[in-house]
Amino acid sequence: MLLLAMDTATPAVTAALHDGTGVVAESSRVDARRHGELLLPAVDRVLAEAGTDLGSVTGIVVGVGPGPYTGLRVGLVTAATFASALGVPVHGVCTLDGLAYAAGLDEPFTVATDARRKEVYWARYADSRTRVTEAAVDRPAEIAEQVAGVPAVGAGALLYPGTFPDARAPEHASAAALASLAAERLATGAGFLDPQPLYLRRPDAQVPRNYKVVTPQ
Repeated sequence: MLLLAMDTATPAVTAALHDGTGVVAESSRVDARRHGELLLPAVDRVLAEAGTDLGSVTGIVVGVGPGPYTGLRVGLVTAATFASALGVPVHGVCTLDGLAYAAGLDEPFTVATDARRKEVYWARYADSRTRVTEAAVDRPAEIAEQVAGVPAVGAGALLYPGTFPDARAPEHASAAALASLAAERLATGAGFLDPQPLYLRRPDAQVPRNYKVVTPQ
């Protein structure tokens, strides 16, 4: 087994390789505006570090979000392209699940990432492997009662200490954690999400509804 994992749902552009036993290479860089430029070089780096090539990959793991529209699409399109070219499966994993797994907590907690517009993408967990709510997007003040009294991880939690007073690392997604979680799920026969973007809301960019009519002279 050689899993290539990637995630672009947060400002971190992250890729990793997992051989079924452990992570053999990983690369992460935080840059919210350059997902498209940074992902393929990150993949090249992890393949070189592991001393292998893309043809040796037996499966693709990709974070499906939730995340901002443009960045999220970079990872999903790249994953789908690799899977098609190599003839290997692509496994979708909720990005929040990857963050939860990286946190390694054995108690109830919340994961919250920055959704911009003064909102967070969030979900509640019983432990690092067990999500107990669907991923959602809300203003922090609106969910204060639902997340009270438990730790929280992720950039969204760190941004809003009034709602998440016990905010902790990790801040951004990690493909290494995503790959490790996927390897566990494959070993136990657990299911995966379809590799489709989990947006939760409409994109920031909108097609204008009304165009100015220009009358020919």
